[in-house]
Amino acid sequence: MVTDAEIKRINELAKKSKETGLTEEEKQEQQKLRQKYIDSVKASLKANLDSIRYVEDLEENGPKH
Repeated sequence: MVTDAEIKRINELAKKSKETGLTEEEKQEQQKLRQKYIDSVKASLKANLDSIRYVEDLEENGPKH
């Protein structure tokens, strides 16, 4: 999970990149944070999709708990 502080840092690095550019260390940090964010979004989406139940399945098999 990505923390609010990490999201804030992603935004700070993006702003600095546009304004003055980033050092190599900052570029690496930005890439790691972005990948962590992407992985978090993917995991959240997968969990949401895995929890979807079709109405037809529920009618045929009864409710699943």
